[in-house]
Amino acid sequence: MAQTFDVIVIGGGIMGCSTAFQLAQRGLSVALLEKKSIGEGPSGKSSAIIRQHYSNELTARMAFHSLQVFQNFAEVVGGECGFTQCGFILVVDAKDKAGLEANIALQRRVGIETGLIPPEEVKKLMPGLRTAVSLIAAYEPQSGYADPYLTVTSYAQAARRLGVTIFQDTPVTGIRLAGGKVQGVDTGKGAFDAPLVLNCTGAWGAQVARLAGVDVPIDPCRVQVSFFRRPPGEEAVHPVVADFEQAIYFRPETGGLTLVGLIDPKEADAIVNPDRFSENVSDAFVLESGERLVTCYPALEESRSTGGYAS
Repeated sequence: MAQTFDVIVIGGGIMGCSTAFQLAQRGLSVALLEKKSIGEGPSGKSSAIIRQHYSNELTARMAFHSLQVFQNFAEVVGGECGFTQCGFILVVDAKDKAGLEANIALQRRVGIETGLIPPEEVKKLMPGLRTAVSLIAAYEPQSGYADPYLTVTSYAQAARRLGVTIFQDTPVTGIRLAGGKVQGVDTGKGAFDAPLVLNCTGAWGAQVARLAGVDVPIDPCRVQVSFFRRPPGEEAVHPVVADFEQAIYFRPETGGLTLVGLIDPKEADAIVNPDRFSENVSDAFVLESGERLVTCYPALEESRSTGGYAS
């Protein structure tokens, strides 16, 4: 006999767990179905940068609200998220100054604390970072980063406290429809009925949508990050940096490390099967990310690679 709920949420990453939490807060009975374990997928391996710099007003408003949640996570959600407020520096080529200023004006209208900062201010915030007349920087003092796995699991625990039933190791095998309306889902552990099914599966979104006869343009991409151990004397915590001129982002990581990723269209071309791909970082990526890191943060020239991963 099928179990019945108001809503079925498919996917136990950050979107699924936070959505289940929000629905339960509104008094709905919710089942969350996760094919493996909570936070085991890309959400738990995210770079988890909490920033607000967006050129789209709706996205900027969402980011502004999200930051307030992270800043008050214990009260709003419960548990821990590992939020570290270290600031966020965005670096662009001087030719892009007009676009950067337009973004900042939009963000300030939303309420975001942000603005352009001169090279001397950049040096105060992060002495080891490169500055040049050809570069322009913006700064968000309230931003930072979180612990991705801790954030996901805290949302899951908070959802459970509100009555959400979480089923792990429960892959969805079918979505039942009647008269063009959803009736529920089938899994290896039985049937679940609900008039509303939410697809929060991220990289698996297209696969799950096809179970309902729907095609959505989602292409899973393999994304890599690398880690470098900072040399003695470098800041234990430095701002998050996104350098668009070098197409790189980096942030502090526990254990004296710096996490590095690339802002590179080539990464988006690496379409993969989300169930079968290498989770090992490539030597080429470590080399390239290290070279770009030293270019924009010369103080880390003596840093050493400690590997990385792909998700």
